[in-house]
Amino acid sequence: MTIMFEESVATAHRDPRALLDAVRPHIRECTYNVLESPGSEISLWEREIRLMMRDNIMVRDMAERIMADAIAYTITAMERPEIHIGVGKIVDIGVHTLILDTPVYFAFCEVYNGGKYKHHAPLIERRHDGLVLRTVDVVREQGFAPDEELWAMDGADCSPCDDKAPDSH
Repeated sequence: MTIMFEESVATAHRDPRALLDAVRPHIRECTYNVLESPGSEISLWEREIRLMMRDNIMVRDMAERIMADAIAYTITAMERPEIHIGVGKIVDIGVHTLILDTPVYFAFCEVYNGGKYKHHAPLIERRHDGLVLRTVDVVREQGFAPDEELWAMDGADCSPCDDKAPDSH
């Protein structure tokens, strides 16, 4: 009798918090606001969570869930420019928080998009064709663990960026 063992292959999990914090040494613009002002000793992750909570009515747990998926989505858009993907309303809150903190976002683009700025050029009309649910599969393929509940909330209601705009997500 022959016994065969299949070797299990573990999928590496990418931590959005660590990926965001890794851009800190690359911040070169508005450093006082981000790195040197009172309270700036906090991590970039904490900074973005506090900005999102400041600008949106939500509890910390929800802000962290949204930011994790926003980072996963944004990095996926940078790593997979050949695939048209889109995000729903909920996760888009985190994407906007990241993009609006421009010194951090510029550094983020430097680290994860080869130094090239990744545009955010949303279309006016939302798509209702399930693009969000297809996007979550691509995010998962990139090694992230998307929050299924957040993505399912907007599964048929996407706020896509124009795939015709150069390097847009």
